[in-house]
Amino acid sequence: MLFSELYSVYYNTVAKIITSALSPGATEKDLQRCVAESAFSESVLTILPSLKSGKWPLLREDLSPCLTHVPTMPPTTLQLRWLKAISEDPRVKLFDVSFPSLDGVEPLFTREDYRIYDQYSDGDPFEDSSYIAHFRLILSAIRDGLPVQLTVTNRRGRQVRLRIFPTGLEYSLKDDKFRILSSGGHFRYVNLGRVLSCEISSSSPPPPEPQEERLADLTLLITDERNTLERAMIHFSHFERQAERREDGRYLLRLKYYESDETEVVIRVLSFGPTVRVLDPPHFVDLIRDRLIAQRNCGLK
Repeated sequence: MLFSELYSVYYNTVAKIITSALSPGATEKDLQRCVAESAFSESVLTILPSLKSGKWPLLREDLSPCLTHVPTMPPTTLQLRWLKAISEDPRVKLFDVSFPSLDGVEPLFTREDYRIYDQYSDGDPFEDSSYIAHFRLILSAIRDGLPVQLTVTNRRGRQVRLRIFPTGLEYSLKDDKFRILSSGGHFRYVNLGRVLSCEISSSSPPPPEPQEERLADLTLLITDERNTLERAMIHFSHFERQAERREDGRYLLRLKYYESDETEVVIRVLSFGPTVRVLDPPHFVDLIRDRLIAQRNCGLK
């Protein structure tokens, strides 16, 4: 919990309160400000009252701290081992970030310790030297706001020359691939694994104005078999969502997603099989039906 950005809020806020209380002339208003700036809105009802009452024995009655030194929270061995495991992921290594403090630390797990069963097996070659070079050049172009010239292989196997303004990199967990997001031009997404060559464009006109992303609504009916509800909540955790239990024991899950991500969302919904049904909007139902018909025509089950 200490290592979690969400669950560590109380620990970090209390540490800030104690640090503030160690300053001469600190008042209760100063301590209350620490809560308001660092914790959740409802935390004002919990943190300082718990410290003042002695439930959390870290402050005396006069609000002076029981500690004599500024609190520190060094990472635990478990956290260091987790960081070591994450740092050895080839996708993390793409960012060329070094972790010298983790030298000699045993990783908590390796890639051989688990198997992902709901992911395509033809993911990007994250450890290929050319792929790494393309990734880092694109990342640099995004940070500097520069256009790039690409040679890519299209779906028909032909080489195509593109000039784009990259605005971001998007990772698809289902496909195990990175995609380049671009503004302007005819290509909104470019699969990074299809890039054959990549260079900063010599001509640098101002980038096109970014288009505002449009949100769409999606309503799913979930039958909670094989832990589907929990898996769906985790799978769509980065979407704005709301779940509601129906009288028949099934659940309604309402999502908001960007229209540009619609194909990805269709693939994710299909991965749950018959335990998830699309209720609305009608055009999304049609997308699901069309993809299932295409699979059947290809002999897929």
